[in-house]
Amino acid sequence: MRVVLDTTVLVAAARSRQGASHALLSLLPSPAYEPVISVPLFLERSAAQIEGFLDFLLSASHLQEIFFLWRPALSDPDDDLILELAVAAECRYIVSHNLRDFRGIDRWGITAISPADLLNLIKTTP
Repeated sequence: MRVVLDTTVLVAAARSRQGASHALLSLLPSPAYEPVISVPLFLERSAAQIEGFLDFLLSASHLQEIFFLWRPALSDPDDDLILELAVAAECRYIVSHNLRDFRGIDRWGITAISPADLLNLIKTTP
């Protein structure tokens, strides 16, 4: 299953070894889920700040090109690139700590879930 990991999940995982965000990234590479990345999402953080972490994330992710834009679709323009990536990669989920930022994405058949929800989903899916 392909999912988009919001930057909030990556930051939480980098800040603490506790919690669902770190647990999700610790599973990579995983047959249970594959994160999807795009160039705009990759460039959202400075590579100089977290170069090793980003190199690892890129090695375990599917690189998805995006050929369309629906901006604005969400209240935060930075979240629009995450929605566009999820649609282009045919993801069912966007994983975020800020679920309210993704209200209305069900129009595209996508659900915003927390890192803990994705962990539970992975554990219960055969």
